Amino acid sequence: MKENSYEQAYQLLYAHFGPQSWWPGETPFEVMVGAVLTQNTSWSNVSKAITQLKNNGLLSFETLSLCSADEIAPHIRSSGYFNLKARRLRNLLDLIGNYYDGKLELFLNDALTTARENLLEVKGIGPETADSILLYACGHPIFVIDMYTHRVFSRHNLVMEESDYQGMQQIFMQHLPHDSQLFNDFHALIVRVATTYCKKNNPLCDKCPLQGLNL
Repeated sequence: MKENSYEQAYQLLYAHFGPQSWWPGETPFEVMVGAVLTQNTSWSNVSKAITQLKNNGLLSFETLSLCSADEIAPHIRSSGYFNLKARRLRNLLDLIGNYYDGKLELFLNDALTTARENLLEVKGIGPETADSILLYACGHPIFVIDMYTHRVFSRHNLVMEESDYQGMQQIFMQHLPHDSQLFNDFHALIVRVATTYCKKNNPLCDKCPLQGLNL
């Protein structure tokens, strides 16, 4: 395996697709809410819920933190599992209230290690959601792993089939410069190539930009 295979993969994807401008969100708080709502659903469903919250003046920490989970739930119905996700949002709001004196900026500016530890203590926030918040809302250089990352890179023998989240994240962090913009683009590009070419069934390998990857 060549030492620069991961950087080469990024360069091939970037040359093919261009910058992806992730995460869709006007504010860091909107990104945080989206990261919770996107669990187990499509972004189109999340977008409807975000719009509903925005139209009702609830898409800020100050306003949403005044709502109970039962009050949040009807506004995010389109995201699926809305009662569960409302509780998870409420748990995230409580984290900021309890650990950061109710000041969103303190959370956004906290050190990566501390913020990640605190997020992972929140019920309903796993590593992928936590790291999405840390990368896309806080701007921390941490690589987000998802099912697409595993599919694409296991097929190219750059991660083991049995690799777990932490193991895969460690590989990417070891082989790439710690740059939040690079991590932002790379994760988005992986999702793009997985949904366009490296499909779960009937992948279009002959058209994939990664077919030129030198291993």
